[in-house]
Amino acid sequence: MTTRLLVTGGAGFIGSHYVRTLLGPDGSPDVLVTVLDALSYAGNIANLGPVRGHPRLRFVHGDICDAPLVNRIMANQDQVIHFAAESHVDRSLLDAAAFVRTNVGGTQTLLDAALRQGIAPFVQVSTDEVYGSLESGSWTEDEPLRPNSPYAASKASADLLALAVHVSHGLDVRITRCSNNYGPYQFPEKLIPRFVTLLLDGQKVPLYGDGLHVRDWLHVNDHVRGIEAVRNRGRAGRVYNIGGGTSLTNQDLVNLLLKACGADWDSVEYVADRKGHDRRYSVDASRIRRELGHAPETDLGIGLNATVAWYRDHRSWWEPLRADRAPQNG
Repeated sequence: MTTRLLVTGGAGFIGSHYVRTLLGPDGSPDVLVTVLDALSYAGNIANLGPVRGHPRLRFVHGDICDAPLVNRIMANQDQVIHFAAESHVDRSLLDAAAFVRTNVGGTQTLLDAALRQGIAPFVQVSTDEVYGSLESGSWTEDEPLRPNSPYAASKASADLLALAVHVSHGLDVRITRCSNNYGPYQFPEKLIPRFVTLLLDGQKVPLYGDGLHVRDWLHVNDHVRGIEAVRNRGRAGRVYNIGGGTSLTNQDLVNLLLKACGADWDSVEYVADRKGHDRRYSVDASRIRRELGHAPETDLGIGLNATVAWYRDHRSWWEPLRADRAPQNG
């Protein structure tokens, strides 16, 4: 049976990887994919280059806040994977309104349309940043939400709206909360691609604060595998953490990147910490492993080396984007 799947934000970093995976040789031959993407600064139609022209792909250039457009598209869909979001913490500190508009208002627009059409499931792709920061241990999905940035607060709001629609109206909503992603096609404002592209050009990299902020790193391929597990086998109203299982300080991560790029610590410049910078993230991903049989497969060292190699070999993709030198996000 054919499934008609709407993927919002499908030209972004994670969304495009998901689409390329679905339409690739090891993907899902019974899925017809409609991508809805506004092609804002981080959305790039080139990210879909390997599958452009695929007979099971339709691309719609549009905004998730455009209710008439969303209603028309949703009328011809069976399921939704909702990636579309403003996602850069530093940008949210400068313009929180844009994050509220897209991440909260846009999500509600999609939920309203999905409810009218009886979509099942509606997978809300979220982030571990909604939990805030913790000194030790790992967050389970039952942890209260304590976001510390406008970005995280907008994603937490979207999650709560989605769960409220499930409880109030019975819409089959499933939420994923991932740790920090890395891999090819990631917009070069994020920590890993920003540092890699700077190092490949022989420039210094800016490391926030003392460099001891801790993050759990998840290869994008393991993330989209987890999303597929939730789409196919998850439970309605359920939240699933998706983690990489490898926590590092930013300092340790930079050390790995320096080695992979053939640079040394003379290429690192410590800069003032950003406002409200969460000290440590760590998710407990035992639920998705126990209930859905999903676990990360990509070794961090191997994944980072492959990522550096991709950026080294794809200058034509990232060099035009480097004009936007927004600060790192990690």
